[in-house]
Amino acid sequence: MTAHGASREALAAARERLDALTDATSVDAARLADELAAVTALLDREVSLRRVLTDPAQDGEAKAQLARRLLGTQVGGPTADLVAGLVRARWSQSRDLVDALEELANTADLTAAQRDGSLDDVEDELFRFGRIVGSSTELRAALTDRKATAPAKGALLRTLLGGRAKPVTERLVTRLVTAPRGRSLEAGLESLSKLAAERRDRMVAVVTSAVPLSDPQKQRLGAALAKLYGRPMHLNLDVDPAVLGGMRVQVGDEVINGSIADRLEDAGRRLAG
Repeated sequence: MTAHGASREALAAARERLDALTDATSVDAARLADELAAVTALLDREVSLRRVLTDPAQDGEAKAQLARRLLGTQVGGPTADLVAGLVRARWSQSRDLVDALEELANTADLTAAQRDGSLDDVEDELFRFGRIVGSSTELRAALTDRKATAPAKGALLRTLLGGRAKPVTERLVTRLVTAPRGRSLEAGLESLSKLAAERRDRMVAVVTSAVPLSDPQKQRLGAALAKLYGRPMHLNLDVDPAVLGGMRVQVGDEVINGSIADRLEDAGRRLAG
């Protein structure tokens, strides 16, 4: 989304909070995406509620508490925390809040793809789907027909993509087609492709160590990995006493093992052989 003024600052803060949440491997990014998409749909429909939650005259904490009460147990804690943070912020226009929620939902899904190593495939599939739609007037008409119901469009997309594309790609495209929110299909696909490219350029290393790393250790490790991969590296840090010592680093599908436990297991396999 293109944000201005207060909305730009609010969106930047929301992106940081989402990254902090999804950096924790215990957070289910796909579930987070689905729940954020549901809140997006709710606030897109309920204009009066959206205006209340973005009213600059209202206390931010009061709006956050209202959002939590409305969502109740329908969403998990991470989603409730994100939404509460969003409504505490100031927005230039009430619709900017919904645009931000939608972007966060899509980013969470792309994060899920990044975790399972399918992000490059998702980016390629979004591109190819756009080319297919662009080359078929009939398909584009069917997917953008305002008289067609969301379930009917969803069924058509399952026929087109089911089993042929990654689940994340299917979810992203289905949300776009069934809830375009005033955008053209082409503009929506372009926005998704841009988000996917941004996520792909953000390299993440999952580091598991027996004890928490010190700040100097984190800095040295981050610098070494950045030099190795040729890009800035964000570290997701986990502590697991089972590694016994050293650390285990995973970047995408690549695993760098340096733990005592791994070396013992390796030695055991050699002895057994």
